[in-house]
Amino acid sequence: MGEPPREARNGLGITGFVLGLIGLVFSWMPFIGVISWPLVALGLIFSILGLVRVKNRQATNKGMSIAGLVVSVLGIGVAVVMFIVTTVAVNEVTEEANREVTVQYEVTGDAPSAEVVYSSFGGGNYSTNTETVNQLPWNEELTTSGFFKGGDLRVVVGAGGGSVTCKVTVDGEVVKTAEAEGAAGVANCNGFGS
Repeated sequence: MGEPPREARNGLGITGFVLGLIGLVFSWMPFIGVISWPLVALGLIFSILGLVRVKNRQATNKGMSIAGLVVSVLGIGVAVVMFIVTTVAVNEVTEEANREVTVQYEVTGDAPSAEVVYSSFGGGNYSTNTETVNQLPWNEELTTSGFFKGGDLRVVVGAGGGSVTCKVTVDGEVVKTAEAEGAAGVANCNGFGS
């Protein structure tokens, strides 16, 4: 009779597999995924050491070392991809938060007078202005920035009647227009933002 079957053993290979698998699980998570970098690196090292031990006949479970090598390499690949994706996303958000836009308010029409109320918000700031206009056309240009930026323009036709048209342009693109006529008619160019 031959030798009894030996129990498969490869502590380094098992360690490499476990570390690589945990690293692979964490590698998908933005920001938290940085935890995966040392785990998959250690998983790779232990898996390679487990394969060396198998080659030197000091361990018997080659499959566990190969599995550790595979999940560690996958974990490294996913971690690199997620790092790149997260970095690009953070940069895009930062650029948008710092981007300035030029907002131009314009009121035209034949009304002899109108009340113009305009506001802008961005970068945590909000401002509102009111002007009584006795001659059209009227315009105002503002610059605003921040992650949420925009404003409102409301025009109320004066007691003398007539018609008004309001128009809001953001960085050269018309985003809102509205018309009103008759005394106390209201043209609302509001609810725009970028």
